[in-house]
Amino acid sequence: MEGVLLASLNPAAVAGGYDHPAAVRIGDDVLSRSDIVGGATAVAERIAGAERVAVLATPTASTVLAVVGALIAGVAVVPVPPDAGPVERDHILRDSGAQGWLGGAGEHTGGLPVVPVRLHARSWHTYREPVPDTTAFVLYTSGTTGPPKGVVLSRRAIAAGIDALVPAWQWSPNDTLVHGLPLFHVHGLVAGLLGALRVGSPFVHTGRPTPAAYAAAGGSLYFGVPTVWGRVVADPESARALSSARLLVSGSAALPVPVFDALRAQTGHAPVERYGTSETLLTISTRADGERRPGWVGLPVDGVTTRIVAEDGTPTPHDGESIGELQVRGPMLFDGYLNLPDATAAAWTGDGWFRTGDVAAIDTGGVHRIVGRASTDLIESGGYRIGAGEVEAVLLAHPAVDEVAVVGLPDDDLGQRVVAFVVGEPSDDLEAFVARELSIHKRPREIRHVDTLPRNAMGKVQKKQLS
Repeated sequence: MEGVLLASLNPAAVAGGYDHPAAVRIGDDVLSRSDIVGGATAVAERIAGAERVAVLATPTASTVLAVVGALIAGVAVVPVPPDAGPVERDHILRDSGAQGWLGGAGEHTGGLPVVPVRLHARSWHTYREPVPDTTAFVLYTSGTTGPPKGVVLSRRAIAAGIDALVPAWQWSPNDTLVHGLPLFHVHGLVAGLLGALRVGSPFVHTGRPTPAAYAAAGGSLYFGVPTVWGRVVADPESARALSSARLLVSGSAALPVPVFDALRAQTGHAPVERYGTSETLLTISTRADGERRPGWVGLPVDGVTTRIVAEDGTPTPHDGESIGELQVRGPMLFDGYLNLPDATAAAWTGDGWFRTGDVAAIDTGGVHRIVGRASTDLIESGGYRIGAGEVEAVLLAHPAVDEVAVVGLPDDDLGQRVVAFVVGEPSDDLEAFVARELSIHKRPREIRHVDTLPRNAMGKVQKKQLS
């Protein structure tokens, strides 16, 4: 799909009658393709000539018009999480060099001029499609290892990333995509909103990703994070309503095997699991027409190659058990970290592979299993390298365990000891259960029961807060 980035919004085609009365639905607002083209072009006229603008990324029709308007004008979008604290927001605005603020004037705007986004404004001015290497987004990472970094993504990368998902998921204009995820990350914004606008499938944002909202949306393709799917299976009536869907996609964190199994039992659909980062977009996925194995994220999407390597850079065997750092290459990768040339250089190997910082295993058929982050999920204990994800999967299979996070804490004897933080009812047989499933060196030396696990906006557990 070459040419216009958001192909379904081609102004000539829309003007010629290729419209859709409900191309985007968010809450009570319904936008046709004509509404989006006219409203977004009105935004484009107000910001044309700027280099970057900040968009308060609330799940609203105004955000849709702001993002699309900037893309029409060739202006880079800096999505600002609506729940960002003042320190994080100030950092994003200052670091990005945003020249305008598209969002509510009453919000903390960092002194930037506020550009109003009017839902009923219309302009039919025609803009030339920006060249593919133009920056589309500066997405800020979650900042787990320091201040958030600005990930620079080009229009070319966005188009390649979406196009690679089309055959993997058999995504077509006949689908209706539904999700209730944030519009400031790759999952909800790029793959979700922009994916639908490029493919031409109607898009429904549920506001909040509740089971009832998902059930009522009537979609064929659903996106969710594990927390969302866990809530869906806890509401059997809503889960059964999704049986008419075509595909359920889970990402942004590992989907617990019990949730996978419950989704399959209640909806009739084994969910598709996929892997990606802000820097790589979605690069690995199980297929709509392929095997869907709990705990495994599938094969590289079209155009992507992967490898796993040991700490010394030597290849790790593809035996499904050996783990190493996951490295990737592909046309949808980012251009670098904004204002951070040293961090950008360090992110790449000398022979051109991006270091994801994630630990993975690959089996003999090329199917990938993500163990977790090297910084928090690779535990080195007593000379063994242990993947926290494997231990978590075993613990989650116990009926008394609702949630779990496994970390390596400092230990004078072992270097690190395996500690599990468990949400759920205490059980006398939990240690015996784990002992039947795991080798001695992988078993938690300590199990701590907690009320909740710290999570970010995408549902990912913040392990650095556990100690």
